[in-house]
Amino acid sequence: MSEDRRPAGIDALLERVRRTYRRVEPLEAHTAARDGEALLVDIRYAALRERDGLIPGAVVVERNELEWRLDPLGSHRLPEATGHDLRVIVVCNEGYASSLAVASLHQLGLHRATDVIGGFQAWRAAGLPVRPHRPPQAP
Repeated sequence: MSEDRRPAGIDALLERVRRTYRRVEPLEAHTAARDGEALLVDIRYAALRERDGLIPGAVVVERNELEWRLDPLGSHRLPEATGHDLRVIVVCNEGYASSLAVASLHQLGLHRATDVIGGFQAWRAAGLPVRPHRPPQAP
């Protein structure tokens, strides 16, 4: 059985997935998003965003919707999902779920997708911009 077909624990799976692309540090992700060179996508679930805040300029797409929202050929795509050459940088809470999300995006043909090493927690620890989450106001 080939290495890719053998059952793997999550740590081995993450290692295998991460060998297929170059991950980025928080500052590189911030710079790329700020300069319009990448779409920063926050896949953290609502409770974490409410607790810890939001990354200004990041598009929030919960993990269970990611492929549908970023597939350039999909009918439910975001307006920003303009093509397979789009550079997408995925942020989760600590940099684990984002790696698995990147593997899925690569399968959709988004070959420039990557993720932030250490996720949102590393972003915040690096002193990069975070704004408080503000729940929607009732009319």
